[in-house]
Amino acid sequence: MIELKNVERSYKNGHTEEWVLRRIGLTIREGDFVTVMGPSGAGKSSLLNILAMLDDGWKGEYWFGGEAIHALNRKQRADVARARIGMVFQSYHLLDDLTVAENIELPLSYKNLAPKDRAGMVADILDRFRIVAKKDLFPSQLSGGQQQLVGIARAVVHAPALLLADEPTGNLHSTQGREIMQLFSELNRQGTTIVQVTHSEDNARYGQRLVELRDGWLTRDETRQATAAEAR
Repeated sequence: MIELKNVERSYKNGHTEEWVLRRIGLTIREGDFVTVMGPSGAGKSSLLNILAMLDDGWKGEYWFGGEAIHALNRKQRADVARARIGMVFQSYHLLDDLTVAENIELPLSYKNLAPKDRAGMVADILDRFRIVAKKDLFPSQLSGGQQQLVGIARAVVHAPALLLADEPTGNLHSTQGREIMQLFSELNRQGTTIVQVTHSEDNARYGQRLVELRDGWLTRDETRQATAAEAR
């Protein structure tokens, strides 16, 4: 599904260039559940932003479903991302002037769906996340954990081919966190490709692959057996 070849990212700092990703080569197959780990500043979020097509300042090749993303302009990349990618942000990125239901519906507005079909999909996901009672509230009226749940609901409502998650359970209590990771496992079994960035060893156990970054370099890429964590 994804192939990165010699992907690099740097930022100008005065007269010097600071590298956050160096010569990244990575293949992610359809149906993979990949965990990206590493210390702070290793380049994890930078890699996720490139995969999400939110960053245009990188160099190298990015192939997604056989399509050369590096050859597309910003609008074309955005169209691909809206159609096929769901993103869970660490800082929520909810729209303050939209209700919970409207925030969740947003990815569906880019699809050719009848209003009643969109409403039905939103109702289903509200029920699945047990936030029906919050549907008419605005983000400012929610706790951090509730905003995180809405952000995850928004990311999965349109059944994306690729789900990207940056510390998806960081603002949830332990029970909610386990429920979200079990949901991710279920989505993965149904065919969704997942890439998560996390510091949590518990969350990492839900994936079948572990990728480690250090100082912008890919230092580890191993396949491992998912554990009984999935069933907890």
